[in-house]
Amino acid sequence: MMWSSLYLCIYLPFTCISAASITRSGSCQLQGRFRLNGMFQEGDLIIGGLFAFHLITVFPELNFKREPEQSHCERFYMASFQQAQTMVFAINEINNNPNLLPNITLGYHLYDNCVKLGVAFRSATALLSGTEETFSNFNCTGPPPVIGIVGDPGSTHCIAISSVLGLFRIPMVSYYATCSCLSDRKKYPTFFRTIPSDAFQVRAMVQILRHFGWTWVGLVYSDDDYGINAAYSFQKEVQLFGGCVSFSEILPLDNNQIDIHRIVQVIQASTARVVVVFSTEAYLLPLMDEVVLQNVTGRQWIASEAWATSSVFHTQRLLPFLGGTLGIAIRRGEIQGLHDFLLRLHPDSNLRNNMVRIFWENMFGCSFDTGGREGERICTGQEDLRSTNTAYTDVSELRASYNVYKAVYAIAHALDGLMHCQEGRGPFSGNSCANISNLKPWQLVHYLQIVNFTTGFGDHVSFDNNGDALAIYDVMNWQPSSDGSIVVHTVGVVDEGAATGKVLTLDEDALYWNVETNKSPRSVCSESCPPGTRRARRKGLPACCFDCLPCADGEISNISDSIECIVCPDEFWSNTDKNQCVPKEVEFLSYGEPLGISLSTASLLGTCICSAVVVIFAHYRHTPVVRANNSELSFLLLVSLKLCFLCVLLFIGRPQLWTCQLRHAVFGISFVLCISSILVKTMVVIAVFKSSRLEGKSAMKWFGAAQQRCTVLVLTALQVVICAVWLSNASPKPHKNSQYINSKIVYECTIGSVAGFSMLLSYIGLLAAVSFLLAFLARNLPDNFNEAKFITFSMLIFCAVWIAFVPAYVSSPGKYAVAVEIFAILASSFGLLISIFAPKCYIIILHPERNTKKALMGRAT
Repeated sequence: MMWSSLYLCIYLPFTCISAASITRSGSCQLQGRFRLNGMFQEGDLIIGGLFAFHLITVFPELNFKREPEQSHCERFYMASFQQAQTMVFAINEINNNPNLLPNITLGYHLYDNCVKLGVAFRSATALLSGTEETFSNFNCTGPPPVIGIVGDPGSTHCIAISSVLGLFRIPMVSYYATCSCLSDRKKYPTFFRTIPSDAFQVRAMVQILRHFGWTWVGLVYSDDDYGINAAYSFQKEVQLFGGCVSFSEILPLDNNQIDIHRIVQVIQASTARVVVVFSTEAYLLPLMDEVVLQNVTGRQWIASEAWATSSVFHTQRLLPFLGGTLGIAIRRGEIQGLHDFLLRLHPDSNLRNNMVRIFWENMFGCSFDTGGREGERICTGQEDLRSTNTAYTDVSELRASYNVYKAVYAIAHALDGLMHCQEGRGPFSGNSCANISNLKPWQLVHYLQIVNFTTGFGDHVSFDNNGDALAIYDVMNWQPSSDGSIVVHTVGVVDEGAATGKVLTLDEDALYWNVETNKSPRSVCSESCPPGTRRARRKGLPACCFDCLPCADGEISNISDSIECIVCPDEFWSNTDKNQCVPKEVEFLSYGEPLGISLSTASLLGTCICSAVVVIFAHYRHTPVVRANNSELSFLLLVSLKLCFLCVLLFIGRPQLWTCQLRHAVFGISFVLCISSILVKTMVVIAVFKSSRLEGKSAMKWFGAAQQRCTVLVLTALQVVICAVWLSNASPKPHKNSQYINSKIVYECTIGSVAGFSMLLSYIGLLAAVSFLLAFLARNLPDNFNEAKFITFSMLIFCAVWIAFVPAYVSSPGKYAVAVEIFAILASSFGLLISIFAPKCYIIILHPERNTKKALMGRAT
């Protein structure tokens, strides 16, 4: 819309002027002429061309007091002149080819754009309007001044020029404009190019960054459509593969030294070792001069195709700074006969071909017009180009020139297709064909869109629906040459249409790195996080800047640069490296660990002691000490204590269903049998002493042997009933518990029913309390050997142990809760065993003289 308005503003005034001129003279007269450098050759059909013959434009001073002088261009660019001569060569080759455009002679009008939009637009205007002083053919018959334009190399220039050309449907085939914005067919309907779009170029450069792991890069780009659009696409693509841009700087178009100095300081201060540059050589040259002044070394430069093969940087002075540069270059080609054609060039006297004279003067350092200046060498025009060695004569790396060659042939093949149209089968209204003698540019656009041919080098040329060429690039590496300058070598290919599916192919052995190690430099904000850690982004910094935090216990990361850690499944835990989930350690009180060995040893020791006491009592069963203490109840008590010791073994080892069910049942029944035996013994002791008095002689008849057995049986039977009800309703069973320690599975036995377990313990506690109370009351009965005292002491130990057991059991985790219960069983069992039977064994074995009835019945004094 902007360019349409611009066109109308320019077109309408000139229309009025022209109309006035027609009224006065009957013809249109050219109102003005731009002073443009160029080359010309007439023909039946003319193809226009725009090239950057010069790199710098010097504008005149504008004081608005007089008509400004026209600008002039400086710093001749040999490579661009070679590109223009390649177009001339292609046109001559086509004219000499009887199979392509027979009976048609192509001509050319080529202009210098001086790398400035204003100059480029003037050149395009001159191509559109022609250069004739007057024009009287008001019927507009015959071909237009140009049927199409090859160029411009700059994206910004193409955007402006193609916007106007599109209004007239004049095709434009660029050989170097890569801005992806030019693929918009609605805005630029007649734009084509033989170089891939920046969208492909950016992806190719990101492939290189990904290959070498460069995730932390700097970005420098020119302040034009090419640089801005490429930088925007690059930043998006870099983010997609996980990279970050450390800094983003715009090169000033006016070469402002203050801005350039600041940009170089930013590059030097950044930790990014890799710097990506999207710019043409014209805007980049001042930056490189400043890089040399500030001695900025140790940077890996990544060149866009606009300067990846530019010879202006291939000097000895820049080698320490730009050596090792990697770049994306358009496909290299070979053009047979071009080198000889370039060497045959000679200037002529035609002032319209002044571009050849300017080239000759720059090539040989002479002048055709000295203007009386002393010491300046005069050009003869007979100097030998074979004695020179410049970018003009170097055809070993034909890239932009090869694209120019393909662009000219694309127009030629489109014209050839137009000429071979069969009337009645044409593509236009009424199936008509175009008339070559009255050709309309829009008719050529149709054939350009469907052009399809193969060059002599074997490359296929066609355009997609957006006018873009096939995407394939060479990867270039800047290496030192024998004379200390820079030479560019092809080290790889980026081909998105590769049949193998491998987009990037690199010969890494052929790469040159401008570092001491001659190895690929590292350019990352943060080093990669190893497995077992996760990335934690640093506040206020890009995503590539992060800290590596170890995964929490129970979490793992098994890949590098993991964003988050994965929680292990319930029965798994992280290993020490936090990179693998391993089965949790199953913890239970086993026979193999020291604690299990100690407790099982104590259990067996207690069992052996009980067995020893049984043997002693059996051997001395007829002695007064054994008989006086109710030998039957003593043997029953010893058997129950033995069971108490042995039940400990059910608590040790891997829990199983039967051990879980038996351990508390055996424990509860054994202890009730034990306590009930003690209770009956206590009652018997009291009954014996009461029967020795007159008022209590009938007491013993209630405590005969049968009553004693029955009492013990009944008391024990109650515990059996409690256990049976408990096991039948809520049986204990093995359970894997992860609540105590997250990293371990505690394999334990659930009690099943808290009420059942509580009743079991409460019943034992009740019997123990009654036994303790009765024994305590009978402690002062007069006798030399009063067993009630020992029973009191044993019950005191028993109650103290089990009262302390409750809080210790509740607060102990995992297997230690089982150990506490075992310890309580062993402590109370040993307490009963020692308190009740140790004094008797002491008399039987060590003091047999006291094992008499008289000694036992003696009264204490």
